[in-house]
Amino acid sequence: MDSQTTKTRYRLGFIGAGKLAGSVIRGLVRSKFCAPHEIIASEPNEAAREALRDEAAISVTPDNAEAAEKADILLLGIKPSVVLPALSAISAVASNKLVISLAAGVRLEAMEKIAQARLMRALTNTPSAICRAATAIARGTRTTDQDLKEAQTIFGAIGVVVEVAEEHIDAVTALAGSGPAFVYTVIEALAQGGTKVGLPADVSLTLATHTVLGAAQLASESGLSPEELRRMVVTPGGTTAAGLAAMEKHATAKGLIAAVEAATRRGQEMAEENK
Repeated sequence: MDSQTTKTRYRLGFIGAGKLAGSVIRGLVRSKFCAPHEIIASEPNEAAREALRDEAAISVTPDNAEAAEKADILLLGIKPSVVLPALSAISAVASNKLVISLAAGVRLEAMEKIAQARLMRALTNTPSAICRAATAIARGTRTTDQDLKEAQTIFGAIGVVVEVAEEHIDAVTALAGSGPAFVYTVIEALAQGGTKVGLPADVSLTLATHTVLGAAQLASESGLSPEELRRMVVTPGGTTAAGLAAMEKHATAKGLIAAVEAATRRGQEMAEENK
């Protein structure tokens, strides 16, 4: 039994399986990108490890080295502050493998200094769990064209994927990575507005959520700009015009722009901290 276990190979290995990596794993299983038995994940938190094993039916281990040694492609799903120490610890078994970091604020240059792996970065988000991720990937100095195709295939299975230069990754982190939290805040605010004018809380939240979902889907499929789509809703002197005027008065758009800028700056600061 032990001999058979040591020979087991996995297509994908996750070092860390917390909120983001767990979402990616769930999405990959949901999309049938690969069978659950082709994925192994190392996770120190026993509860998180068992929950992922029970839900996604993948293999799990508390040992990073085991996952790194047994998998063909590695994805680093750990906190930025521990990426470099964890990568250093598995560098021998990760040598010459494709290793994709999901972490914000850790540059490829810093990772390539401590591991001879073919390193890439992929900044994605938690909607990956339902195959609605927005992901940007950046290649390292050792990345091959085949590696790029592999990464595009992996993340294309759980949503939209684009390639960017690493210099743009902090902006991607802010817009796509942090963006869902900004959108949830918008949904929450719309729902609170509904309750303030008399709707039951559950009804208001359902309507707010599906209004945002429908608007996003239309923006994605129509090929029209947000401005064009907005004009389709607005009637001069009507209710939408009144609401947009209130948003302008309270600088709603400026607040969202500022959120992306602030998150981008924090990503840049983290990169300086994790050299």
